[in-house]
Amino acid sequence: MANFPSNLWPEASPRFCTTQWTIVLQAGCDGPKRDEAMEHFCRTYWYPVYAFTRRRGNQAEDARDLTQGFFAKLLEKDWLAGVERADARFSTLLLTVLKNYLVTRHKYDTAQKRGGRHELVSFDLAQAEAWFGAEPATDESPDRIFERRWALAVLDGALQRLRAECEATGKWRHFTELSPFLSREAATGEYAACGKMLGLSERTVAVAVFRLRQQYRAMVREEVAAGLLDPLQLDEEMRHLAEVL
Repeated sequence: MANFPSNLWPEASPRFCTTQWTIVLQAGCDGPKRDEAMEHFCRTYWYPVYAFTRRRGNQAEDARDLTQGFFAKLLEKDWLAGVERADARFSTLLLTVLKNYLVTRHKYDTAQKRGGRHELVSFDLAQAEAWFGAEPATDESPDRIFERRWALAVLDGALQRLRAECEATGKWRHFTELSPFLSREAATGEYAACGKMLGLSERTVAVAVFRLRQQYRAMVREEVAAGLLDPLQLDEEMRHLAEVL
């Protein structure tokens, strides 16, 4: 994934304010907006939690149960709303809450879901294991690995939002053809080939890629800004995101 200089990132758009997952942090904020925010949060960030529990020695099914139980408790108990955030990164705070959860819960406690309990976050266990098994061996600490997975989840969350927006505005085919250039430069002739597919000139394709990159960068910035108390920390957080990738 490309690392973008912080001075290229436009200001965050207010369009994300009604669905950003920081709504989850607001104690007493109930209703559809909070549910939507939590659903987005869980869908985007379940894998770093799952992989961390696996790295701690839990088997696949136990890790799945623990992940589902963790997110359920996160919402039920308003754990994030009660965390002292201070100057710590949100990903660091979430990891602290996760560690506490894993220490205090018996590894089979979350098996309650097998009795019909609602699954707040649902995922394909086979796919999760395929991702986990494909990760390279490393001597880095579990905390550092979690930070990298978190950063990748931030980028993927922004990409999924961009995909949905393009689909909603009738630009799904443009997204499909041009999205590979979000993370790399085009090889010779690739813009021309895309232009033939889309009925556009090579120059028009280049402009469209530039604009798509701008949208993507803005959405990544929004994802990162959502976890901050102080907007002035945003550039620092963007540098950290690039550092851990």
